[in-house]
Amino acid sequence: MISYSTDLSDLTEADLAGFFVGWPKPPTPAQHLAVLRGSYRVVIARSDGEVAGFVNMISDGVLTAFIPWLEVRPSFQGQGVGTELMRRIVAEAGHMYSIDLACDDELRPFYERLGMIAFTGMGLRNRDAIQTRSRCLRGPGSAGAGRR
Repeated sequence: MISYSTDLSDLTEADLAGFFVGWPKPPTPAQHLAVLRGSYRVVIARSDGEVAGFVNMISDGVLTAFIPWLEVRPSFQGQGVGTELMRRIVAEAGHMYSIDLACDDELRPFYERLGMIAFTGMGLRNRDAIQTRSRCLRGPGSAGAGRR
């Protein structure tokens, strides 16, 4: 049975191995954990204690939110986990004017089924920002602090 929680207090780096399948340069578990802890909202899906998936949201906390990551481990895909994660994170921000995300074209039908609409957007990707060492996890303003 899958359970869902917004509590990250017991989440560890070891819990986050096995995500970002197919990414050309995936974040380390340490970076992944730092991103989740720094997010406005997070929903974690677990099955018998194992993290099956997660979704995170960044926001101004007033009117706008952005969902940068929705990931479900391959062994849990096709079971409605991603749909439930999205349903829950959108409910967390139901008072906001806009909830946006960017996705690859092949994922558009999934998000459209959830009521999202396509629009034109722009972005930059700096894959070198994903570090292989933890030095990027020091706080803002720290010497050598990385930027995402």
